[in-house]
Amino acid sequence: MTKLDAADAKAASTTAASADTAFDYSQTLFLPQTAFPMRAGLPQKEPELLKAWEEGDLYGRLRQSAAGRPKFVLHDGPPYANGNIHIGHALNKILKDVVTKSQQMLGFDSNYVPGWDCHGLPIEWKIEEQYRAKGKNKDAVPVVEFRKECRTFAEHWLDVQRTEFKRLGVIGDWDHPYSTMSFAAEAQIACEIMKFAVTGQLYRGSKPVMWSVVEKTALAEAEVEYEDHVSDTIWVKFPVRYTAGGAVAWTDGSAEASEALAQKSQESFAKLIGASVVIWTTTPWTIPGNRAISFSSRIAYGLYEVTEAPADNWAKVGDKLVLADKLADEVFKQARVSAFKRLSDVSRAELAGVRCAHPLAALGYTFDVPLLDGDHVTDDTGTGFVHTAPSHGREDFEIWMASRRLLEARGIDPTIPYPVDADGAYTKDAPGFEGKRVLTHKGEQGDANKAVIAALTDAGALIARGKLKHQYPHSWRSKKPVIFRNTPQWFIALDKPTPSLDGKTLREVALRSISETRWVPATGENRITGMISNRPDWVVSRQRAWGVPITVFVHRESGEILKDEAVNARIADAFANEGADAWFADADGARFLAPEHDPAAWEKVTDVLDVWFDSGSTHAYTLEDPVHFPGLAGIKRIRDGGLDTVMYLEGSDQHRGWFHSSLLESCGTRGRAPYDVVLTHGFVLDEDGRKMSKSLGNTVAPQDVIKASGADILRLWVCASDYSDDLRIGPEILKTTADTYRKLRNTLRWMLGSLAHFRDEDRVAFADMPELERLMLHELALLDPVVRQAYADFDYKKIHAALTAFMTADLSAFYFDVRKDALYCEPISSKKRKAALTVIDRLFDTLVTWLAPVLSFTSEEAWLARYGAGSVHLELFPAIPAEWRDEALAAKWEQVRRVRRVVTGALEIERANKRIGSSLEAAPVVFITEEALSATIASVDFAEACITSGLRLEAGAGPADAFRLDEVPGVAVVPAKAEGTKCARSWRITADVGADPAFPDISLRDAQAMREWQAAQAA
Repeated sequence: MTKLDAADAKAASTTAASADTAFDYSQTLFLPQTAFPMRAGLPQKEPELLKAWEEGDLYGRLRQSAAGRPKFVLHDGPPYANGNIHIGHALNKILKDVVTKSQQMLGFDSNYVPGWDCHGLPIEWKIEEQYRAKGKNKDAVPVVEFRKECRTFAEHWLDVQRTEFKRLGVIGDWDHPYSTMSFAAEAQIACEIMKFAVTGQLYRGSKPVMWSVVEKTALAEAEVEYEDHVSDTIWVKFPVRYTAGGAVAWTDGSAEASEALAQKSQESFAKLIGASVVIWTTTPWTIPGNRAISFSSRIAYGLYEVTEAPADNWAKVGDKLVLADKLADEVFKQARVSAFKRLSDVSRAELAGVRCAHPLAALGYTFDVPLLDGDHVTDDTGTGFVHTAPSHGREDFEIWMASRRLLEARGIDPTIPYPVDADGAYTKDAPGFEGKRVLTHKGEQGDANKAVIAALTDAGALIARGKLKHQYPHSWRSKKPVIFRNTPQWFIALDKPTPSLDGKTLREVALRSISETRWVPATGENRITGMISNRPDWVVSRQRAWGVPITVFVHRESGEILKDEAVNARIADAFANEGADAWFADADGARFLAPEHDPAAWEKVTDVLDVWFDSGSTHAYTLEDPVHFPGLAGIKRIRDGGLDTVMYLEGSDQHRGWFHSSLLESCGTRGRAPYDVVLTHGFVLDEDGRKMSKSLGNTVAPQDVIKASGADILRLWVCASDYSDDLRIGPEILKTTADTYRKLRNTLRWMLGSLAHFRDEDRVAFADMPELERLMLHELALLDPVVRQAYADFDYKKIHAALTAFMTADLSAFYFDVRKDALYCEPISSKKRKAALTVIDRLFDTLVTWLAPVLSFTSEEAWLARYGAGSVHLELFPAIPAEWRDEALAAKWEQVRRVRRVVTGALEIERANKRIGSSLEAAPVVFITEEALSATIASVDFAEACITSGLRLEAGAGPADAFRLDEVPGVAVVPAKAEGTKCARSWRITADVGADPAFPDISLRDAQAMREWQAAQAA
């Protein structure tokens, strides 16, 4: 019963009791009766329902009821087991549950197996913190013992998070989740990396990778975030040493150099002698690693001479500098040069033949620094030349490696140095700076920059320096800057043609698979396509302890990876029985190598896998494991000619995370993506659009919302929001959500109360129903494809808007309001009353089912209040008969409702001015100028539709002071009071009150109702 209904019942009782008759007519009314409370009490009710679901094995019953249907599997992206859930977790898990439940109700076997990511640095870091607090040395503890503590830590938080996720109303196989640290998972992860080894896609190489000095490990792109950082900037001179003969041969590999070219080379040398090529960098500490300078043949360069500068300036009068023409003015401005002149062009061929001296040659950097033509060079900033340190940058490394043959041909050593060690300190490969630190062990700037800048100043190599605030990579765990550092690592090749991929590269297969996948929203396709197109080879090794090891052996002499299926099988069996600890418990790997191979000849790799490889492999140990996850067995996906679908759903950051690693892992081992549909959502911000943080005090904990209001409020907030963008939450937003919830709940409550008087034998056939009932069923039929399609499209905001509007505007504010008189007061035999109850019965079943994926607890509570047993979540969305659609009837009643708005507006003024109490005291005159519209209104009981005791239609425009609405032209209303006597039972004012002598204070309609009521009581 709504608040209005409660007031109606109270007033009816009071009025009847104060009438001349002593009889209380309120007891004869069919007022709503239900145990479904107005005040939800969700914080108390929801745990009761959770307990009932668990004790009744709702998950098992769902699987049983859906057996044989096409499968829709939402494969869970594993959250990290290292703390309580936050509001982002709640958003993600609620969305997943809405998907799962709605797909089940659409007719799929929609299975959900939750999972957890349990390996990796954050957990390892926590255990190390505990060690430091106790004064323990991690390196003094056996690795297996240390790993056991990591496992215990993860197990604890997995259990905590499981309880918190279940409290959100998420239905899944919580008793049998997957975790990356289960023995079965660790065995399969090992098998997956061994597949890459066997197919030749795994290799060990030396490349610059992002390295965390704080965490002492390589990081993948997905483990890095970009934050503001202030860097030292320097402009450095590299003196031209000479130009090599045969400049063209240097750039295009031509075997011959003509006399003309040789002559040109001599001319170039004469022109450039005494000049310097100028580079600009934001990482001065990388200068010891410099081995080349990159330029671009697309850029125009010139030779410039300083003609005027302060006496104490670094850039001196007479200095000759080679610069990009577009950037020369800015460079000289930074160098405080007051005047300069351009001497000549400098061509591509001239630059390609140049070798410079290293600016720190006096410290031992005596090698030549060649100029290399690179596509990555631009003239947007800097000097048009890029300082190239192959030890410290991806593009630097790539151009150096692409030029190896030419470098060797010109007598230049192509070896890449290791200038910085794992602690961020210079090695012997950085003479003059050994021991200086780029970053401290806490991630703070060390003394390397200062030392290098000082050495360059002493060498007279600087022309300018400054500071730059820019976006710089930071570890998302430690929040400290990372460095690019050349180090031996294990990689998965993206551009190697592979027989197992039909001669395609992994990058090609991944890009094809992206185009075959449905992305929600569609913009996700472009985003991940760009990432896959431009990313480097996947560095999969980490120098840590808590993870799945890279289970390969390398020959100590040849460097070849062992490819032996018998060895691989022994590894997999050991892991399945003992977990990945089996690898670390065996010193040299003899248990896996013997008897076929001599352990002394093979090196056992001790690096662990990137945790993104762990989670990227989850499809292999959930979707393809019929032993541990039988409910997911036998998936035949749409692209394989089946009807089954696999969906991945995570935050938009996972385009570079889980979506990304899963795509590469599956494409590399199976030649296809592991998913058919990928849905992404935004992040949760506060009400002002700010990022949440404890320091700002603007965080919203899901546990607090649930404790105060219930999980259904969070679920409704999720589905009311546009999850494709960032979502906002806070006290005012939650208050608005709670208000909407109350309206929906009260609508369900009123229907339940009315249905207390409904008997199955009272059902009225559709063809025998009054127009208003058929109109409501038409509206339901209109909504059906909208709701189904929106659920199919994962458009929950559309569902929220459609159902909220229908239940509050079309039902509560119109249909129910109009039909209260018939439902409460009509005789037991009334067809109108029975037809209304029949429609409410269909409305309830349909709406509570449509709402179930969103308001899971409330819909279940309402279902049980109606039926006492079963579960709404076991239902399918009900089929809506096609015959309910009646566009002509809808068009007619649209006109009726438009005119009704004018009447309602006029009566609101009368009520506000205290001229009437309720609309039943009125009998307005309605003027209509259009004859056809007047005929339409006359064809219905318009007084009933307007909830008035009487109403008169008149042709014409009506008096000037009549009430009108601009949006309903040609209609005017003159309010008037109803004439007659107020019925003590129904409150209608009619002329027939007292016409039945047996009931002198009520109308004839109500007198008939009383006779039937009395007969029923007597029976």
